[in-house]
Amino acid sequence: MTFGFAPSAATSMSPAADSANRLARMLEPAEWAAAGIPLLRSPREVVSGLHARHRPTPATAVVAVLDHEERLKASASFARRSVTADGWEFRNSLLAHLRRVIPHDLRRRTPVRTAVLLYCRDGDERWTEEDGAWMWGLRDACTLHGLRCGAYITLTRGGWQVLGEGRGGRRPNSTSQPASLADTALDLDQAPSRSGGGAAQALHRSAAR
Repeated sequence: MTFGFAPSAATSMSPAADSANRLARMLEPAEWAAAGIPLLRSPREVVSGLHARHRPTPATAVVAVLDHEERLKASASFARRSVTADGWEFRNSLLAHLRRVIPHDLRRRTPVRTAVLLYCRDGDERWTEEDGAWMWGLRDACTLHGLRCGAYITLTRGGWQVLGEGRGGRRPNSTSQPASLADTALDLDQAPSRSGGGAAQALHRSAAR
């Protein structure tokens, strides 16, 4: 007589279940458009400022917090480490970096600051499942940090694109040289920045990278 253990249904179905869970943790463009994401007044200025400040390369995410006048209050950049496009993993990464650079606003009844995400990647401007996972992660991280969920922007060789809005431009792009911070319109005064695992620092508007 042979004794053993048969694999449980949960174990045998885990790959399929994991795939289904990942698909549930992403947002499609129509869902994102219906979520009431606030429009950026000057998306080119926001993109140019973050590009000049963080110099992202493919697979780099830049999360930024803006005040009600669209001035930069804090930002952080980090490389994507997750092998699979999972909104839960992206949410955790975004939340960890937000907590390092700016206090939460959970005590406020209504969010007064907005988080936007610039993601530099390969490919073109068309939506991908990876984008959907980042959208899900950004929305969830904002909820957990007391922020309003703002724009999701991709940066590719062809330029930048605000997903769900159709606004974009050719420069900056993932291969262009960053402009000087002094030439950008973002207000960088007293905005703590964290790039990768480095210490947060305040950069003034006149500073150049």
